[in-house]
Amino acid sequence: MASTRTTKQAGGAVKGPRRPEVNLPELRAHEGALSPDGDYDGVEFEGADLSRTDASGARFLECGISNCTLNEARWERARLLDSVLEAVTGAGTDLVGSELRDVELLDARLGGVQVHGARLSRVLVRGGKIDFLNLRQSRLLDVTFENCVLVEPDFGGATLERVAFPGCVLRGVEFSGAALTDVDLRGAAELDIAGGIGQLGGAVIGSAQLMDLAPAFAAQLGVRVQG
Repeated sequence: MASTRTTKQAGGAVKGPRRPEVNLPELRAHEGALSPDGDYDGVEFEGADLSRTDASGARFLECGISNCTLNEARWERARLLDSVLEAVTGAGTDLVGSELRDVELLDARLGGVQVHGARLSRVLVRGGKIDFLNLRQSRLLDVTFENCVLVEPDFGGATLERVAFPGCVLRGVEFSGAALTDVDLRGAAELDIAGGIGQLGGAVIGSAQLMDLAPAFAAQLGVRVQG
């Protein structure tokens, strides 16, 4: 079981996210088409075009999905458990209401991914770039975004607990209505908050980031800065 890392800071300790420990068994190549409510156990998808597939409500257990295309794939309410997705690409992938538990998403190139209302637990997103990631109303517990680029990610109304962003570029991130607990933004290489600056009460930022965000904090408090 992965441990929870604790980082000391002024005013208390920040609990770091637990990372997934995925040990895939020997996988067998998938044959045939995906289907709604399908059950996929120990299957490998390699270099497949999964665009516009309908795997809504399906369960993927100990699966490997590598170098696959997911354009407009309909995987809402899918369950991805103890699985690795590597170098997947696509736009408009639908994962609304899905569950991701003990999952690694590595070097992905995705755009317009719909993951609102989802549950993410012990998830690692490492490398790659994701544009317009929609995580509104989702619950994120023990999630690490590492060395990736997130352009206009939307966490509006989401619940984030033990979430960290080491080495990430965050552009136009939206936190409006979000609830944050032990969210560590200090390691972000770039932090640009488009909305929800007042929701950062459960987050920790660095002193340099505070200076960069000072105008936004002042605007939130209605303070005019002159001179």
